[in-house]
Amino acid sequence: MARTDHDFAAELAARLAGRVELDASLGGLTTYRVGGRVSALVRAGTVGDLRVVGEVLRGRGVAVLVVGRGSNLLVADEGFVGVAVTLEGEFETIQIHDDTVTAGGGVALGVLARRSAAAGRGGLEFLVGVPGSVGGAVRMNAGGHGREIRDVLVRAETLDLSTGDEVVARTASSLELAYRHSAIARDEVVVRAELAASREPVDRCEARIAEIVRWRREHQPGGANAGSVFTNPPGDSAGRLIDAAGLTGLRVGGAVVSDKHANFIQAEPGALAADVRALIEEVQRRVEAGAGVRLRPELTMIGFAETAGW
Repeated sequence: MARTDHDFAAELAARLAGRVELDASLGGLTTYRVGGRVSALVRAGTVGDLRVVGEVLRGRGVAVLVVGRGSNLLVADEGFVGVAVTLEGEFETIQIHDDTVTAGGGVALGVLARRSAAAGRGGLEFLVGVPGSVGGAVRMNAGGHGREIRDVLVRAETLDLSTGDEVVARTASSLELAYRHSAIARDEVVVRAELAASREPVDRCEARIAEIVRWRREHQPGGANAGSVFTNPPGDSAGRLIDAAGLTGLRVGGAVVSDKHANFIQAEPGALAADVRALIEEVQRRVEAGAGVRLRPELTMIGFAETAGW
């Protein structure tokens, strides 16, 4: 359990009254629904709130985790000493323009895709099946159905909690976007993003949305999971390698490799984060032993032994 006997947690609670929860559970904020606690959870509603977080923590060496929608995150059962930040309020707004859509970093990608389609703005439909936020999508260059954020990102606005209190506009080309990678630093918060879109008939946009939703329901499991666990190795599919190794249905405690999509790990009721982590490592070991390929997790894993800095 995360301790709360830290000056930074008390100071945050005092300066951001009503927006800070001490010794907060993080499991419920992740799509795995597992994990421990954090010293302080800040629900930031404005850029001003983020500036306060930066002022309090700067120079203290305190670990900061921006949670987003929690869809690509595994928090250890022991939690971590530090601060978690979620985005709401002004960070959940969407503005539709002629050929772009601007969305706050806390906007769910599914909401962004549907609202854009309803406004007759095409090109963002692929985001409907990505279970994350705008900020998280920019941070990891998320994507699906043959497209990624880098294909539509015009610019992102970020605030680095560790170095200053100014929001900086960054072009897509400056973010070094690559497969599940960007140049955004750990303490940098994506406050909003501008995405390219095109004017199209609403019914055409919404038909694309419906087709993507239908495909994902047919091919991917629901329940407590974080989507794809491993990045695809060059020229191959992580799911194919896991399936070929006969690992669908493989279980550790309450965690199991999905029999619907082998690159998904399900957390059943009562599962621990340690179960999910152990299953990830076992899948890595068996695939490497059989196929000679070391799968790389795309999950952000917090509070485990090798992430002791958190």
